[in-house]
Amino acid sequence: MSTICLFGADYESPRALHEALKNLLEFPDYYGMNADALNDCLGEFPDCPALWYALNGTEEVNAALKLAARVFADNGGEVKEL
Repeated sequence: MSTICLFGADYESPRALHEALKNLLEFPDYYGMNADALNDCLGEFPDCPALWYALNGTEEVNAALKLAARVFADNGGEVKEL
């Protein structure tokens, strides 16, 4: 299982966060850049990656990161706030 480490301060918007997830996880071009699309794509993984994250971004980015963490956890991924 792989581990993804995200720092909220690295992203200027929730969309930028989802663009990073798309690239890191090699999601298809049609990835919808939201929590529902994240859930759909993670559901296709045999083993959900672990997510380690830091809430040090803007309020909007931190909210998107918290939601992403819940999606990872719902799909069986280990989640750890740094």
